[in-house]
Amino acid sequence: MRVLGVDPGLTRCGVGVVDGVAGRRLTMLGVGVVRTPADAELGMRLVAIERGIEAWLDEHRPEVVAVERVFSQHNVSTVMGTAQASAVAMLCASRRGIPVALHTPSEVKAAVSGSGRADKAQVGAMVTRLLRLDAPPRPADAADALALAICHIWRAPAQNRLQQAVAAHRTLKGPTA
Repeated sequence: MRVLGVDPGLTRCGVGVVDGVAGRRLTMLGVGVVRTPADAELGMRLVAIERGIEAWLDEHRPEVVAVERVFSQHNVSTVMGTAQASAVAMLCASRRGIPVALHTPSEVKAAVSGSGRADKAQVGAMVTRLLRLDAPPRPADAADALALAICHIWRAPAQNRLQQAVAAHRTLKGPTA
């Protein structure tokens, strides 16, 4: 499975592509950051993020796009910018018919490090180890994007089985009034 991970942000939107299956060796195919100037008009920043993500989709042809689920923070403007960048990534994927998966930061941290409270340095170190890299990707947004892709590869089989079980249960149960 080839997954494009997106760590959304208006100034730095991390992107990383990982190929592999759960239980096997993973391979990083690319990592980077789509940057926008903080003083640019919001609409132009979103267009720049769209162009950057479209270029990654064109180059790597992922089967799934894994995006960090926006969560409440104390700074409302940060949450808004993150949500807007996240929506651009989801739109780009959906426009091409590529499934989108959302993962919370704690899910991603737990998947790659074993702890949902891991800090950025721990996540970067584990991404480096899991992908057999010489050094952690910089900035941290790039490492976070790879962590999202890894998380999805590892969690997708279990999530798919759960969804199938729920659907089978609903079918057996029959229509509800």
